[in-house]
Amino acid sequence: MAGYVLGIAIIILLCIIAEKFSDRFGMPALILFMFIGMVFGCDGIFKISFDDFTLAETVCSLALVFIMFYGGFSTKWSAAKPVAGKAISLATLGVVITAGITTVLCHMLLNMSFEESFLVGAVLSSTDAASVFSILRKKKLNLKHGTASILEVESGSNDPVAYMLTIIAISILKASGSENIVWMVLLQIIIGVLVGCVLSVISIQITTKTKIVSDGLDTIFIIAMVLSCYSLSTILWGNAYLSLYLYGIIIGNSRINNKQTLVHFFDGVTSLSQILVFSLIGLLSYPSQMPKIIPTALLIVAILTFVARPFAVSLLMMPCKCSLRQCILISWAGLRGASSCVFAIMAVASGIRMKQDLFHIVFMVTLFSVAFQGGLLPMISGKLKMVDSKADVRKTFTDYQEETALQLTRMFIPEGHSWANKRVKEVGIPQGSLALMIKRDKETMIPKGETLILPNDTVILSVPPYVPSEDEKLEEIVIERSHKWCFKSIGELALQDDELITLIFRNNETIIPNGKTTIAEGDIVVLYR
Repeated sequence: MAGYVLGIAIIILLCIIAEKFSDRFGMPALILFMFIGMVFGCDGIFKISFDDFTLAETVCSLALVFIMFYGGFSTKWSAAKPVAGKAISLATLGVVITAGITTVLCHMLLNMSFEESFLVGAVLSSTDAASVFSILRKKKLNLKHGTASILEVESGSNDPVAYMLTIIAISILKASGSENIVWMVLLQIIIGVLVGCVLSVISIQITTKTKIVSDGLDTIFIIAMVLSCYSLSTILWGNAYLSLYLYGIIIGNSRINNKQTLVHFFDGVTSLSQILVFSLIGLLSYPSQMPKIIPTALLIVAILTFVARPFAVSLLMMPCKCSLRQCILISWAGLRGASSCVFAIMAVASGIRMKQDLFHIVFMVTLFSVAFQGGLLPMISGKLKMVDSKADVRKTFTDYQEETALQLTRMFIPEGHSWANKRVKEVGIPQGSLALMIKRDKETMIPKGETLILPNDTVILSVPPYVPSEDEKLEEIVIERSHKWCFKSIGELALQDDELITLIFRNNETIIPNGKTTIAEGDIVVLYR
């Protein structure tokens, strides 16, 4: 037992090191995780014989639970909302169209039976959130016209549809319940939505309105609710991955306490889940069997990359007034990854036997997709002139902080002020603060320690932002045009008796508000609750 635990620890440590140096190796870290698994596998250096697909399905499904939840939890709805229609159409109709075209072409070109072709198309129909997120963040790749948000929402939400298609394909191949496909689809959708929404409402009420969850136990509570969401949906024959995504996106965009702690914790859990999935996929593989699979895998990669995915994207995005360049980029960014491999493992574990080696085909397709498409994604984005150098891709994720590391405040020095007629080095500037500028009449100067501060000067200070303790409920709210407070005075707001707007950050100014203060678009409002 101790030897197995040590082996798992070594694999995790090697994957962490590989992630750190992935840029030097010139390939995405997820590919390196696969290679590490292959090194430990039956054909690798350590010759670990592992072919238990049932155990692998259990481990990978549990890991996919947290990957799916975090896909929703990390989605910033305010950034995703303008492109939600496009992304959801890709995540639903796009997946079905991609699966359909792949099915037909695999049947025609690879002499597979229609049922087996449908299983291949279903398993490979979704794009992978882990792969897409990893490359967007690692390369700091922000894309024009909300493309990063489209890819984020699509890749995070299309697994439920691919999962549903996979279940249908498995049922057809096993000739079990195929006559009830319509009922099965409706039940999966209805139960999946209900479970995700109901548990998210319960979680929000418990964490914000009660003291049931003690300080420091927020992460454990959310883990329990995530597992409950998956289990209840599965028991009730719902789409568990749909439930998880909805639960994540509702929780992630709510005003729950200690959200930043939760974000950082689940970011780490998701990274561990990706390491487990990709290294386990590598461990299950037999590289000696891959040469005979390569022609088939390459043909399927060509079908997905140059036919099925581009057709689905063009059909759905062109009517939405997306440019040809944007359609090409969205199409190219349709990376296959962990979810496709997990669905393939699920099919093998269910007892499905095909003439072709399904697992190794999907493994090779994923390998080519992440290495080839993912590796070239930054270059393709640049060639298409779709990179927005003025924006920050992190803004599409909920862990992005709207406030900067330092806040600026303006300090007017009237006659008789304790700073008047003193040098900068002589005044008591608060610890951690810095005098950045002095405005004097129409002149702006960069002060030094010897600079004299005169009456009627305006001193611009950078000050560290206030970080409330855990028992304080201070919240920063970014006011967008669609916000219900925008363009209203504080006196007009229906605030609760225990709520108070304490500060407003506007451009470089800090405003102490009163009832007549009007909230403007772009303000950051500090609310005490």
